[in-house]
Amino acid sequence: MFFLVGLGLYNENDITERGLEIVKRCDTVYLEAYTAILMVGHEKLATKYGRPVELADREMVEQQCEELFLEPAREKDIALLVVGDPFGATTHTDLVTRCHKMGIPFQVVHNASIMNAIGCCGLQLYNFGRTVSIVFFTDSWRPDSFYDKIKANKLAGLHTLCLVDIKVKEQTIENLMKGRLIFEPPRYMTVNQCVRQLMEVEEKRGDGICTPDSKAVGVARVGCVDQVVVSGTLAELADVDFGPPLHSVVLVGEVDEVEQEMLDMYSVTDSTPRITDAAAEEDAAACT
Repeated sequence: MFFLVGLGLYNENDITERGLEIVKRCDTVYLEAYTAILMVGHEKLATKYGRPVELADREMVEQQCEELFLEPAREKDIALLVVGDPFGATTHTDLVTRCHKMGIPFQVVHNASIMNAIGCCGLQLYNFGRTVSIVFFTDSWRPDSFYDKIKANKLAGLHTLCLVDIKVKEQTIENLMKGRLIFEPPRYMTVNQCVRQLMEVEEKRGDGICTPDSKAVGVARVGCVDQVVVSGTLAELADVDFGPPLHSVVLVGEVDEVEQEMLDMYSVTDSTPRITDAAAEEDAAACT
């Protein structure tokens, strides 16, 4: 049997009781380690679960999944642990369809993910439109297709969840072309970088969707004990210190009284922590 087990958002204790029972009896346990991160290392998972946990990178999950996970699951119990909920990434849906085509039995154990936990910001989940992804801009690649999706949501009065970029075990083009297994340090986009990129695209497109005065919410480490939620304009969020990853941004659509009350509760104030000038320059440089 092949098991996809959601781990939730915080630490080793967020796994469900059913998920823990499954993991403890599996022959091999992997942790998918590139679409999201937990706030603890995989060693703590291994201690909690009482068994080894092997890290599975992008190549293992996307290129070697049949050899490593699926074919062995015909005879053994294999678990792939996923931060958040298993269906929060297309990659994991692909694994399920492969199981179906190959005739391999599978089970999915769900858990909290950013897609439902984002309700912590006070905006109702049923008032969200299509979710978008914001990637790191480079000198030669500054995609803006997300703008049209945000615009469609905005015109419908809906909120937009922006999932920001994560770069884990990435190679430079030069190292990739030369076949050198040299990887760049992990990079996690911040709220600050995201809102600057949104405002840059607004300058280019000019439809009034992501202006400096647009209402938004920045969140960090959702589901953790040190979770941060701050609401304000994009310009106001640009220099708020949200702390360590992971971050996300919500662009606010039409709100009701309860939603507005929650936004007011999280509003930027004079006491809101700010990033230093040096950090602001570093973030700005990362977006150019």
